[in-house]
Parts: sequence; C-alpha cells; structure tokens
Amino acid sequence: MVTDTKTGKSGIVDSLGNITFDYPFKSEISHLWKQRFILRVKSGNSNGKTALIDEKGKELIPLENFKFRTWENKDRLIYSKKGGDCVYDFNGKQLIPFSEKIVFASENRFFVKNNGVWLIYDFNGKQISDREFTDDLRFYKGRTFLTKGEKSGEIIDNNGKTLSTISNHNIDNINAFPYLVTLDTVKNKYGIVDDKENVISDEIYEQAFVGREYIYLTREDKVSIFSKREGKVYDLDYHYVNPLFNGLFKTSQDQKNPKTAVVRLNGEVVFPKEYDRVEGLSIAGDKYLYLRKDDEEKILDKNLKNVLNDDYEIEKIFPNTLILAKDDVHYTFSPKNGKYKELKGFKEMKPLEMYPMLVGKNVDNFYGVLDEDGNEVVPFIYDDIITFLGANEFIVKKDNKLGVTNDKYEPLTEVTFDKFIQDKKGIKLTRGKESEFIYFTEQKDRNFID
Repeated sequence: MVTDTKTGKSGIVDSLGNITFDYPFKSEISHLWKQRFILRVKSGNSNGKTALIDEKGKELIPLENFKFRTWENKDRLIYSKKGGDCVYDFNGKQLIPFSEKIVFASENRFFVKNNGVWLIYDFNGKQISDREFTDDLRFYKGRTFLTKGEKSGEIIDNNGKTLSTISNHNIDNINAFPYLVTLDTVKNKYGIVDDKENVISDEIYEQAFVGREYIYLTREDKVSIFSKREGKVYDLDYHYVNPLFNGLFKTSQDQKNPKTAVVRLNGEVVFPKEYDRVEGLSIAGDKYLYLRKDDEEKILDKNLKNVLNDDYEIEKIFPNTLILAKDDVHYTFSPKNGKYKELKGFKEMKPLEMYPMLVGKNVDNFYGVLDEDGNEVVPFIYDDIITFLGANEFIVKKDNKLGVTNDKYEPLTEVTFDKFIQDKKGIKLTRGKESEFIYFTEQKDRNFID
C-alpha cells in the first residue's frame, strides 16, 4: 500500500512496484489478509464509508457506513451496522445473516445472539448445537469453563458438549485438561485435580502456571512441577525453572547467582549453575541445546554431544543453519549433515542486527543481505541497510539517497529520497516537499538467537 501524503490519496502497489489500484479521493488503505484490503474514504460523496476490496480495487463488500472485526489469519469478518451484526468471508459472501450480536469465540467458532440467547456457529456459518447460553464464551484449545456458582460448573467443548461436571472445587484454569488447577479462594492457595475431581495436589501452593506439558507450582520460594504425561508432582530445590526439551529444564537466574543450570525433572543436575545463557533450539526440525559461559558457546544435540568444532564462533542461529566465524572467515553450518560452507567475500555482520537474514558488509565495505544458506538476496552495493524489528521491509542507502526494498529484493521505491521516519505502520520517506509512505508487512519466520 502507498499513500501520497500531499494529496491524501491511497493506492495498492504489487511486488514489482506496479500500481494495481489508485483511489481518486482522499483515503486510507490497510492490508487485511493476503490480497484483501480495507478502503476507508475521507472525502467526496463516499466520505466516511468503508469497503472490503481486492488488490485491483474491486469492492467485495461495497462502500457503506459499517464497522468490522476480524480474527488474525482467518478470512472472516464480523460486519456491524445499525445495531446489528452479520458475518462475511473475504470474498464478500454473507455466511451468517444479521443478528442481534455476533462475537468471535475462537479461531473457528462464533457466538451468535438472537432473541436474547447465544448459540454456537462454525466459521462456515453453520449452527453447531441447539444448546442455548445466557452469555457468550471464549474457547481455548476447543474448551471453556462455564461456572454455575460456588465450587460448581461445567467444562464444555466448542460443540456445546459437556466434558466434565464440577461440584466440589473452584476452578482457576482448565488449559491443562484433563487436569485442572483449583483455587482455595479463602486461603488463596492453588492445587490440582483431574476431570473427575480426584485430588492430585492439595491446595497449598502460592502460584500455579500452566504450560504445554507441565504445571508449575510455587511454594516458599521453591518450584514443583506436575508432569501431565506422568501424572506426578516433582519437587525441585530451585526458585523456578523453564522447559527446554526431553525433560530438561534451565534454572532461573537471580541476584544471588546470575548463572543458570540444566537439570532433569527429578532434580538431577546435567550442567551446573555456572552458565550465562541456556536455550533450547529447534534447527532443521531437530532439538539442540545452546550453552554460553563467558566467551565460550556450544551447540549440543539431543544426546548432549557438541556439534561444532571448538575453534568456530557462533555468529547467528537460523531455523535451519548456523552462521559461524573462524579466523575472520564466515561460514554457514548445517547441524543436520555437519557441513561447513564458506561465505566468500563476506566480511562482517552488522552489529546487533535482528533481521532474520544475514545483513552485513563484503570485503569492499558495501552492505548486502544473504539468506540463511549464504545465497545473495540483496546485492552488496549499498552504503548502509537499516532494518525494522518484525517487518519485511527495510531502508537501503546509496550515495546519501534512501529507498525501500524487502526480503525478496523487490524495489518498493526508488533510491532517491533524503529522509525517512518510521512508525508502527510503516516508513514515510521525504524528498523536498514530496513524500511517500510504505506500509510494513509482518515477518513470519524469525531467527532464534543472535
């Protein structure tokens, strides 16, 4: 999307820089999902109206005075007008007709209110259940808790079916179902029961945190871990721990000892509390352990064997490869096959660079960009490259002039601007009295460690 800040007009530009749509009046265009955009008109006969359009400006939902809500990465839109709601897909097809109220219940469910009651619908507009609710609910992992008073309620799935009935506990969290975190509201203490209300842990803990595989319980500055797979609580002699993989955990760092250790669920110390940083990594689909102590870094495989020769330094970690340095020469390295590949002509990484590619200089001191395999994405012809956290677009600088390109090296502007200002939506470039605005698109893949 491009906005001419002088005229206030907006348009859509494709990846090759071609204008595919140019609205003739003052307006704002925002990217919604794939080749779908929202057009807001700010002058003319349609002033104040909104439309859903495609990349060529075709109105899929016509210009009208409506408000809308969407769910991230889902092509569904709740359309609100004159006190009622309906649902459209991003092709402009109405899936649920106008109702009293419609809300998102999850990534694939709506709650729809008519005649004072709420019913569950799926994202195709089909009513899922005849069960009526007095309030709209939110589902997490396809479940929610419906309270019915003190120490009573139901756990229901997103089809309205009752999974468990509770009659003797205050439920605080159901996200580890079939295990449930309970709360003694008088003593403000937490415990665990199963979906049949069998007590696994008494309500004696000060805090309870639900993770993917474990429930973390704290008491008197010590952590206990409930393993969902084993159905058992393990008491550890640490303030807190974070999961790595394969039953390994890293201990918390504190003022008394700013170092961290690696331990097993049963408390066995795998690596002592003397490391500055410990992380669990997924590289090319396999699990690895990253350890750093002073200037020494290691990458260990799932068997805790070092995958690197000791004389290589880790520069950057990507989803499938590592960038290494040795004697001022840079390499890509694949832990999968153990192969090193020299990055010929590459001189140095740009310091503190968080972009999920390799931004740096070549031996002639020009900036460019390599992908994680060492392939050139942006040629090394620029005086500087300025990236932005979480965005695909970045500034390139040549002969004191600025332009914008992206991770596919698609020129989004000419390199002819003098200044730029960045905000959370994008980049505004200026050249004399002229200006151009480039909207950010969000990165999907990011590197793990720099």
